[in-house]
Amino acid sequence: MQKIKDFFSIEDKFARHAGIELVDAGPGWAKTRMKIEPFHLNGAKTVHGGAIFTLADFAFAVASNSHGTMAMGINTSVSFVKAALKGSLYADAQEQSKGPKLASYSVMVTDDDGDVVAIFQGMVYRKKESIIPADYR
Repeated sequence: MQKIKDFFSIEDKFARHAGIELVDAGPGWAKTRMKIEPFHLNGAKTVHGGAIFTLADFAFAVASNSHGTMAMGINTSVSFVKAALKGSLYADAQEQSKGPKLASYSVMVTDDDGDVVAIFQGMVYRKKESIIPADYR
């Protein structure tokens, strides 16, 4: 599991660029965090939906690949239920079902007070190859 955590923390360059960190992960779950910065805000001075989606999507990616088998998102949806303004946001991804080819995940995005900001659902196609390349350090 540590190799998968290290892989995503280093190799998911978009999540790193967006200021998202992997807090923890285990088989079928992951928790990520994003400290809200001025560049995360939209014109209404709330956190941009794309930033919230990216936070949830990173947690989804780690959780769905946590078994070591490459998983690629094939469908996602997000519902925004509360505006976020400051502090940090957290995304908790949980595996709902896992079959040989398809797996389903739910992700709750919360703020520092534990209030739900967004609800994300995603499905992946599970490939046969490992998520960690053979030549990866």
